[in-house]
Amino acid sequence: MLKINQTRNEKNVTVELEGRLDTNTAPELEAAFGEILEGVESLVLDFEKLEYVSSAGLRVLLSAQKTMTKQGEMKLVHVNETIGEIFEVTGFCDILTIE
Repeated sequence: MLKINQTRNEKNVTVELEGRLDTNTAPELEAAFGEILEGVESLVLDFEKLEYVSSAGLRVLLSAQKTMTKQGEMKLVHVNETIGEIFEVTGFCDILTIE
């Protein structure tokens, strides 16, 4: 299960993810990004309550990163140790901006 909460301030959006970003929930986030990213210049993904990311979730994050590279910036905040390790092993720590 994945909860997606967004806070919008003009062209800046913060998306809080809670739960698991996996094969079952990645399409849900991908669909949400389809609406959320339109016209956005700054996207902050808050992973404080995210427990797990699978390869399907990584694909959605990569897609969002590609979109945001064209129209602004994307950064991840509050990344826990478990997810940080997944980003390290997959090389995503070199692709994504993690604070």
